[in-house]
Amino acid sequence: MRRFIPAATLLLAACATAPRQPQPQPSSTITPSPHRQSDLLGMTANELVQRFGNPALQVREGASLKLQFRRRGCVLDAYLYAAPAGGVQRVAHVDTRWPTGADADQQSCISALQSP
Repeated sequence: MRRFIPAATLLLAACATAPRQPQPQPSSTITPSPHRQSDLLGMTANELVQRFGNPALQVREGASLKLQFRRRGCVLDAYLYAAPAGGVQRVAHVDTRWPTGADADQQSCISALQSP
């Protein structure tokens, strides 16, 4: 019987919950993401070429199009899709990175691509 009491105490202690920590309140200010989509969303392939020059890579997959622009160590991938009802393909997503694959700040990358 004496062995039962310490074993029962340990068993009950294992079921206890940890004390609740106060939850941080959400911030009312919005901090911009380093990967915000900028003003490239909605652009056509022709508009991208006018802005950045000819793409280094162009990949068609089904109804989608990926244009890749590279300059000064920055790589920008723009993914274009047509609206469900058809029509002109427009940029739906933009991804920027360094040649190593690490994420790059989108605005810095766009500036690097636009400079002569």
